Amino acid sequence: MPTSSHALLSVLRAHGVDRVFLVPGESYLGILDALNEFPDIDIVTCRHESGAGFMACADGRLTRRAGVAVVSRGPGASNATIALHTAQQDAIPMILIIGQVPRSHLRQEAFQEIDYQQAYGSIAKWVVEVTEPAQLAAAAFKAVRIATTGTPGPVVLVVPEDVQQQAVDAPAWRAMPPARTVADPETLDQLHRLLDGAARPLIIAGNALDAPGGREALLALAEQRQIPVMVSFRRQDLFPNDHPLYAGDLGLANPREQIAALEESDLILALGTRLGDITTQGYTFPDCPWPRQALVHCYPDTRQIGLHFAARVGLACDPTLLARALRGPGPYPASDARQAWVQRLRALHEGLARWPGAQSSHLIFSEVVQAVKHHAAPDAIIAVDAGTFAVPAYQNFSFMPPQRLMAPISGAMGYGVPAAIATQLRHPGRKVVCLVGDGGFMMTGNEMIHAIERQLPIVFILANNARYGSIRKHQDTVYPGRHLGTSLYNPCLRDLAASFGLRSDRLIHSAQVDALIGDAMADKVPRFIEVMIETPQST
Repeated sequence: MPTSSHALLSVLRAHGVDRVFLVPGESYLGILDALNEFPDIDIVTCRHESGAGFMACADGRLTRRAGVAVVSRGPGASNATIALHTAQQDAIPMILIIGQVPRSHLRQEAFQEIDYQQAYGSIAKWVVEVTEPAQLAAAAFKAVRIATTGTPGPVVLVVPEDVQQQAVDAPAWRAMPPARTVADPETLDQLHRLLDGAARPLIIAGNALDAPGGREALLALAEQRQIPVMVSFRRQDLFPNDHPLYAGDLGLANPREQIAALEESDLILALGTRLGDITTQGYTFPDCPWPRQALVHCYPDTRQIGLHFAARVGLACDPTLLARALRGPGPYPASDARQAWVQRLRALHEGLARWPGAQSSHLIFSEVVQAVKHHAAPDAIIAVDAGTFAVPAYQNFSFMPPQRLMAPISGAMGYGVPAAIATQLRHPGRKVVCLVGDGGFMMTGNEMIHAIERQLPIVFILANNARYGSIRKHQDTVYPGRHLGTSLYNPCLRDLAASFGLRSDRLIHSAQVDALIGDAMADKVPRFIEVMIETPQST
C-alpha cells in the first residue's frame, strides 16, 4: 500500500532524482523505510550532515536537477545549514528534507524541535512544514519547481514523523520546465547597435551559462564579435583559459592595474551573472548604482536585473539563447583599436596567470597544482576546498572545457572532499581531483571512506601547513606576528588516509612532485597525497 513517503519519493523520482545523500535519524524512519521500494534511487549514507549537504550541492550543480539531502531534526538539520548557505550563494538547486517532531508537539519546544521557517527563512527560497499526509506529494512537487526555476537555490521540506506512513496515492507528477525566453526583435536590434558602436566591449560571463550549449554559445559570440571575456567569481571553466579572448576572472583580489583597464570598457555585456559583490569588486566595478559604461545585464530572474546596477538594457531571459541571438551574419573584422584592447586585457591576465617560481626551500603548493594540470585529462574535474592553498587552482590552472571546476562560491571549508565524492559518483568515467587543506579536510574528511567503499578513483591532494592559512594571512596583514587561534596540531594525515584503505603518499621535495602526481592521476584506485608545504608541528 503506497504511503505519504512513497508519494514524496515518487514525485522526486519523476523529476530525475536518482541519488539521495543522508545521515539516518529516527525522525524520518518512515521516509527511510519507503526508500526500500525505490531501488533506482542510490542511497549515499554519510558520516556528517554537512558532508551529505555538500554532496547534494555538488550533485545539483552538475545535474541542474535538485540535489537531495535528508537529515534528522534539530542537531542534524543544524549541521546541514552550511550546505543550505552554500546552495543559496552558488545558485544551486537543492532540497533538504528534515524529519520533524510529531504534529502534536509542534511549537511546544519539544526535544530537538526547531521552527525551520524562522531558522532558514533568509537562506532558503522556500520552507514548508507538511502537517497532513495528503499534502506531502504536492509539497515535493512545488519544492522541485521552486528549487530549479528563476535563480536556483535551496528549499527546505519539513516532515513530522507522524506524517510519513499514512496510506495515500503515490502520484508521479512531473512539472514541465518553463519556456526559455529571449529578447524581442526590437531589443535585439538595440543590442546589435550597442555592439556595433562599442570600441572596448567586455563580456562578464556567469553561472547561468553553465548549461547545455552555454559555453559553446559564449565562445561563438566572443569569437565572432572579438569581445574579451572575463568570468565571474570561480567560474573559470566557462571559457577556454588559453584563448586569446580570455581576460581572466573577477575574484577576491584582482590587482588595481587590471581593474583600471576594465574600467575603460564602454560596453559591458553581463551574461548569466548576478553581478554579486565579489564579481563586482565590492560593488565598485562597474560603478554602482549607475555604471559609466553601457550595461547590458541578462539573467533568467527578474529579481536580479537592476538589483544593484542600473542596466541600459535589462533582460530576464536565457543567456545562452541571447548569446546565440547576438551573433550576426559576421564575421566582424576587428579594428586595430579592438585588437589592441583584446591584447591589452589578455596580457594583463597572462601576467597574473604565470606560474610562480620557487619562493623558498620549502615545497610550494603551486608546483603540485602545476603537475596536476600537466597530467590532467581533457575532461578532468577539479574539486577545491576553501583556503589560500587553492589560489593556484584559480589563478594558474588554465581550465579548458570540458574540464570542470567545482568550488564553493560561499568559501565554505569542508566542501572539497564531499564534492569530489558526489562528482565522481555522477561522472564515473572522468578523473576527479580533490584539492583540500588540512583545516577543511579535518572537517569533512571522513566522507573519504566512500572512495574506498565504492572504489572511486579520486586523487585527494592535501596541503598541510598546520594552520588555518587564510586567516593566518589576514592576521599577518592586520596584526603582524600575532597568530593566536590559527595554528593546528594535526595527526599524521597520511596514516589516517591509509587507515581508511587508500594508497597514501607524502610529498616533501619538489623532485618528487611530477612522478608521484603523474602516477596518481593515471591510477584506477583512490589515492591520497599529503603535501608538506610547511614543516608541520606533528608528523
